[in-house]
Amino acid sequence: MAASFQLHCPAFTEPWLASVQSDGTHNPAPQLQSFEAYRNTCSGAVFIVASGPSTKTFPLERFAGYPMMALNGSICRFADAGIRPRFYLCDDSSFVRNRTPLLKQAAALAEHLLLSPRVIDTLLGLDLHALDGRSLFKLQRAGRTGQNRLSPRQFAWTVRNDPDFSVNHSWWRQKPNRIGFSRNLSKGYFNARTIPYAAVQLAYHLGYSKVFMVGLDLSSCAGRFYESCEGGVPSRLDGDYDEYILPSFRLLAQKVINPQFQVFNLSQGSRLPATLVPQIDVDQLERLLASE
Repeated sequence: MAASFQLHCPAFTEPWLASVQSDGTHNPAPQLQSFEAYRNTCSGAVFIVASGPSTKTFPLERFAGYPMMALNGSICRFADAGIRPRFYLCDDSSFVRNRTPLLKQAAALAEHLLLSPRVIDTLLGLDLHALDGRSLFKLQRAGRTGQNRLSPRQFAWTVRNDPDFSVNHSWWRQKPNRIGFSRNLSKGYFNARTIPYAAVQLAYHLGYSKVFMVGLDLSSCAGRFYESCEGGVPSRLDGDYDEYILPSFRLLAQKVINPQFQVFNLSQGSRLPATLVPQIDVDQLERLLASE
């Protein structure tokens, strides 16, 4: 199954193939990619690997033949397994400052990088050559992709009938207007205060039909699989869960998930209700993959 899947997704431009100047010298500038050029170019299954403790025990190597997305610090699981993720996502500039070696590891290992403007600026401020020759997508929030930036309320009202978005809208409260889902990342994404949600939007944009989420534990107490108790960086999960994370996944379940686009959670102890994103084990995963 893994080998045949490669036929469903066209070969992407390899990130190390930077342009050559007229004098024959190597130009190491990052290759800025267009989201529109990659829209609906893939199909089948994709794995999104987050940083919850359950990532450590998931048999990633068994499914190495499928396309995968690494998020923030989960890149170290890929490095340990000798697996090259197709995509790496990060939109948290504080992660760059606190975990610079992991971001550099991602830049070296992943085929394609999806980084927010602040992450790019922060990383290049620390190492001007960190993105030399890399395949780079600029990950921009919905409502902030053009010159005229809109408030969340203005944006939610403006796109309420746009089929590329599913949004909440409120005239009375600001926070509901931050809840949404983008089917077209050329128009921006909603971050839901957790990067796995951005990755689900990327999966939809690219055309994948089955999304398998690893390490989506969503527990501040449990921490991240790659951190020790002494070296852990504080998490905002608990503060963001009720107002941003849970409502975003509820919108995903109600307005986006359908027979043509399914999302599954491989974390058996996840905080996220299975009524929103079904929880499955490895045996069920293998049956779903075999049915492709």
